[in-house]
Amino acid sequence: MSLLPIALDAMGGDNAPAATVAGACRAVRAGIPITLVGDKTVLKPLIPKGVKIKIVHAAESVGMDESPSAAVRSKKDSSIRVAARMVAEGKASAVIGFGNTGALMAACLMELGRLEGVHRPAVITTLPRSDGGQLVVLDLGANVDCKPEHLGQFGVMGHVFAQDILHIKEPRVGLLSNGEEDGKGNEQVRAALPVLESMPIHFVGQVEPNDALHGGCEVVVCDGFVGNIMLKSVEAAIGVAGKVFKEEILRRPDAKLGARLIRSAFRRYRKRTSASGVGGAFLLGVKGTVLVGHGRADSASVFSAIKMAQSAVDEELSAHIGAALSEALKASSANDT
Repeated sequence: MSLLPIALDAMGGDNAPAATVAGACRAVRAGIPITLVGDKTVLKPLIPKGVKIKIVHAAESVGMDESPSAAVRSKKDSSIRVAARMVAEGKASAVIGFGNTGALMAACLMELGRLEGVHRPAVITTLPRSDGGQLVVLDLGANVDCKPEHLGQFGVMGHVFAQDILHIKEPRVGLLSNGEEDGKGNEQVRAALPVLESMPIHFVGQVEPNDALHGGCEVVVCDGFVGNIMLKSVEAAIGVAGKVFKEEILRRPDAKLGARLIRSAFRRYRKRTSASGVGGAFLLGVKGTVLVGHGRADSASVFSAIKMAQSAVDEELSAHIGAALSEALKASSANDT
C-alpha cells in the first residue's frame, strides 16, 4: 500500500461535507491514509475525537451550477484543483471528487495532464452482469463525440482496467452496437471496428447491450453520449425492478410472509446493484489516479470510492495504461510502415 495519502475534495457532493468526512474517517480507521481538502473551519468540527486526519485548507470550491472549465481556471486554489495539484506534486497518491464532474476533469487535465499518446481521457466504471461478473463500460461521459482512434484507445484502457482491477487475465472487449451482424451500427461504429481489431486486446467485435450484460464480454467500448445513457438506463432499471418487487410484496398478506423467507436474497440483490458498493468511476488517461464519485454519495459510497482508488494505486493502474497505450502506438506505427 502506498504511504502517500489520497487527496479527497471534501466540499463536493450533495451530502458534503458531512458524508465525505464520515467516509474518510472510516477509511482512516481501516488504515488508508487520507488528506481532506477544503475549508478547515468547516471540516475540523466534523472529525470525531481520536481520528487523526490531515486537512489542507482551500477556501474556495466549485459549485454544481458553475461552468467547469471557467470556474477551475478562475479558482486556482479551489478544493478540487488543490487536491489534483497534490497528486501532481507527489504529495498524494490519488484524487477523489464528488462534486462537479466537469470541474474535476478540467482540474486534473490542468494539473496532471494526459498520459503520453492519449487522445482523450475516458470515464470508466463497472455494471453488474447477470452471470455474476462485472461489465467494464467506457466512456461514460467525458467525450460526447469520438473518433475511431479514440474508441481504439478506450479498448486498450478498458483491457488494462479489467486486468488490474477485476484480475481477469484475458478480458474480452466488445464494441457497443445495435447488432452483431456485419453492417450494423452507425458510421462511427463501423469505422471503429478495424481500429479495435488492430489493438493488442482480445476484441470480440460488436455486442448488443443485452449480450454484454449477460456475459458476452468483460469490457464494452462506446462514446460518452451512448455510455452515459446506458449507465443511467441500467441504474434506472435496477431502481424500477426493486420498487415493483416491493409493491408486489406489499400487495397481499401472504406475499409479505414469503418476503421474510427471501429477505437475505433481496439484501444480496441490493448489495450487488447498489451504487454505494461501486463508489464511483475512474478518469483514465491522465497522469495519476483520479476517481469521480457519485454526486449523491453517502458515507458508505465515499468509503467504497476510497477503497477503489487505493486498489488502483496499489495495482499501478495509471502506469500500466500508459505502457499499454505506448505499445499499441508502436504496433500501429509499425503496421503503417
